[in-house]
Amino acid sequence: MPKSRNTTSSAAAWRRRVLTRAVHRAWQWVQDTGAVTAEHPGRLRFRRIGTGTRLAFPQGTVFGEPWIELGAHCIIAEQVTLTAGMMPGLDLGPDTVLTLGDGVVLGRGSHVIADTRVTIGSDTYCGPYVYITSTNHSYDDPHEPVGKQWPRTDPVEIGPGCWLGTGAVILPGARLGRNVVVAAGAVVRGEVPDHSVVAGAPARIVRRWDEEGGWQPPLRTPAPVPIPEGVTPEQLLALAELDEELSEPVEAGAELEER
Repeated sequence: MPKSRNTTSSAAAWRRRVLTRAVHRAWQWVQDTGAVTAEHPGRLRFRRIGTGTRLAFPQGTVFGEPWIELGAHCIIAEQVTLTAGMMPGLDLGPDTVLTLGDGVVLGRGSHVIADTRVTIGSDTYCGPYVYITSTNHSYDDPHEPVGKQWPRTDPVEIGPGCWLGTGAVILPGARLGRNVVVAAGAVVRGEVPDHSVVAGAPARIVRRWDEEGGWQPPLRTPAPVPIPEGVTPEQLLALAELDEELSEPVEAGAELEER
């Protein structure tokens, strides 16, 4: 009897492995097929979508594509919302409303809401669930529900080379300079100068860089050592594996000392 149970259990485990691999392969096929690129735009008709840009599947809410320009080699993760205008089907005029420069990265679940002009500069990276909007609800009338009052809009401009941490919120009228770092969860409004680090809600400048003094306050960690030119990915992988092998005896020795 135990032998029969073992045989049944082994068969069930084998079927589960086969089914799991099949589901993963099918989902990979769906993701590859459902991704949006310049060559395979699907139902989406952007004003421009650059070479190498990819919108991962499943996409979030996307409308107003004729007023959206996506640069080359952008990475737009799953469930990212990109909208131009307050609702689908509006005529927004001759000008582009939402512009992403080359090499922009939008992390999973991020939202870019452009009821008026929003520009994101080249090589700006956004972590997951970043929210960028040119629209804010108004609450002027105390007797009318806030959601029914006409919103206020103000253009948003994010300079090139910025980094927006997870959950950052960029409010209408924000102007971020070049290479600005926005901490996770920060809420940004107003002007932020080049080479600044902002954090908090509302966000404030916590560090800046200038030609004479460098970073103020000074950085507390040394700058990372860049990878030498000519090093291949295979060599980096081999080096990482070597580091793991060398660290194992040290960890084992540490455990013996603790005992």
